[in-house]
Amino acid sequence: MLLYLPMSERLQLSIPNGWFQVAYRDELDAEGVLPLRYFSEDLVLFRTRGGDVALLDAFCPHLGAHLGHGGVVEDDHLRCPFHAWEFDRTGVCRNVPYAKRIPAKAKVRPWHCVERNQMIWAWHHGSGEAPTWEVPEVPELSDDSWTSLERRRWTVRSHPQEMGENGVDRAHFQHVHGTKNVPESELHLDGHIRRAIQHVKMRTPRGDVEGEISIEAHGMGCTITRFTGICETVLLLSHAPIDDETVDTRFAFSQNRADAHTGVAAAVVKEVVRQMNQDIPIWEHKRYLPRPMLCDGDGPIPEYRKWASQFYG
Repeated sequence: MLLYLPMSERLQLSIPNGWFQVAYRDELDAEGVLPLRYFSEDLVLFRTRGGDVALLDAFCPHLGAHLGHGGVVEDDHLRCPFHAWEFDRTGVCRNVPYAKRIPAKAKVRPWHCVERNQMIWAWHHGSGEAPTWEVPEVPELSDDSWTSLERRRWTVRSHPQEMGENGVDRAHFQHVHGTKNVPESELHLDGHIRRAIQHVKMRTPRGDVEGEISIEAHGMGCTITRFTGICETVLLLSHAPIDDETVDTRFAFSQNRADAHTGVAAAVVKEVVRQMNQDIPIWEHKRYLPRPMLCDGDGPIPEYRKWASQFYG
């Protein structure tokens, strides 16, 4: 029995440009090495002794060894496990221990990456262009009055644009997630930034509580969501494309310590995770329709798609 349509039939969307989370800071110790697979590419992430992070294409240009499997960091260089060629953070080979001369073209492609908000982010651009915006700072994540990150992670057969569209699809909240009504929302688009405010009622141990959800998306890979009026919560999420068929989704929650040990605080996280789990089977089986048959009440889906179109090419 065919469980899934082939991805090429379901989705006709390429990997978008933007910043995407590829690791948490604590996943990479000093002189640590981490093999990764994102953007349909094999990559290697490493940290120097001094604490800087670098992201390179994974395969050594010498004889093709994967630098992330057995490679080690010596000071500021990543050493190949096969013949000990050494590459710096820009991907340039700086040492071949048995050669008198380093080949002039001995280099692997470097990727723009940045460490921010306790996470490591990589920049992807289909044409290889440099970053045109920065990953924003989330002040709560460096504030001692907020909790350490509570993390969730999924691998989903979908696309970041499809997953992000949920935020403006008002009607599905009632019919998929069982909310008591269709939430009122406002949408504001400003270049690569999409802001939305939703007025909602959330289920908690003390009954339904009225609150507000503020969403700020920087491209399709970095979204900051703040919950107020219920329990002060910030959610930083990323939908990072592993390839054109699969997304690595990370949710990281932090809550104001004044609220953190209440039943309401736990209920907020539980409810967000519950809704995510309800969305996944729909995303994994739906077909992307370039010209959907919309009606009033659906929400600003055309405006969202026009905004999303800027992240390709």
